[in-house]
Amino acid sequence: MLWLRLCPRRCLTRMSGAQKRLRAMVRIGTHDGSFHCDEALACFLLRQLPEYREAEIVRSRNAKLLAECDVVVDVGGEYVPERHRYDHHQRTFSESMYSLQPENPWVTKLSSAGLVFFHFGKRILSTLLGKEEGDPQLPALYNKMYENFIEEIDAIDNGISQHDGESRYALTTNLSSRVGYLNPPWNEEEQDTEAGFRKAMELVGTEFLDRLQFFHKSWLPARTLVEEAIRKRYEEDPSGEILVMARGGCPWKEHLFNLEKELKVEKPIKFVLYVDQSGQWRVQCVPKGLHTFQNRLSLPEEWRGVRDEALSALSGIPDCVFVHSAGFIGGNKSKAGALEMARRSLRDQSGDGDTAV
Repeated sequence: MLWLRLCPRRCLTRMSGAQKRLRAMVRIGTHDGSFHCDEALACFLLRQLPEYREAEIVRSRNAKLLAECDVVVDVGGEYVPERHRYDHHQRTFSESMYSLQPENPWVTKLSSAGLVFFHFGKRILSTLLGKEEGDPQLPALYNKMYENFIEEIDAIDNGISQHDGESRYALTTNLSSRVGYLNPPWNEEEQDTEAGFRKAMELVGTEFLDRLQFFHKSWLPARTLVEEAIRKRYEEDPSGEILVMARGGCPWKEHLFNLEKELKVEKPIKFVLYVDQSGQWRVQCVPKGLHTFQNRLSLPEEWRGVRDEALSALSGIPDCVFVHSAGFIGGNKSKAGALEMARRSLRDQSGDGDTAV
């Protein structure tokens, strides 16, 4: 299991005594004092690689000590990947995933976590998952882990607001906040941050591995099913605008939008059919985008809010179950009936296409 790789008790140095500083042959340097989510995650990520697995974490702002480290993150005022220096606090630093590699869409300024992920992320994922670096699944997982885990940490550490204007409520339970709470209180006499930093590495590491486990075991297989359905769509209906999923409960929307672009689907898919938990078939409208309730094409107006026998009589399609009053989803007892509901909706272009759920 992925989380079994998490070993929080590896050597962590408190900068007291030359013997401790010399004990490990490989050192990862970061700053001492109050710690943050980005350098805790950066250190954890580096330790997933074979060359840094037993590395000593050197927490200091002493330039001489940091110069002796093999890798330095979040301190030192340098971003020089050739020498493994990954700080982002210098005035001249403005790098994002996009600026470093334009095929990446993310423009959020990177923190030390994002820098380490950019330079080592694919190797880290291949190591954790036991896959070859050229495995075709890795790019999708790499992108997903950045967009849905790392980018938030980058933005928070760099003080980038999620929304323009004044927020309506405070977010205090995100990962960065929980790492912050592990620092000793300001009015505590003993300001020892070493134990807290160990806990922070364990916390961010556990969540990173759990998220990767989910994307690898659940999110990625869903992408495979959606891709198969897209490639077989003309076998289900000659229009190519109806998708039939092999399994119900599969999260398909994000994958559908991405794969339509990647596979250069010419005619946008309008309906997705799948079996629900009761064994009946659903016909769901494809929205215009991930974050909108507007549909590419809605189910016909006259069907909306009608159920069972009344709907079958109205539509002329046997075994109808319902059509939602907003027109974004309907049901039928059979696959043939659900297909016919979608086909009729395609023929009847009176669906207004902008119905909100």
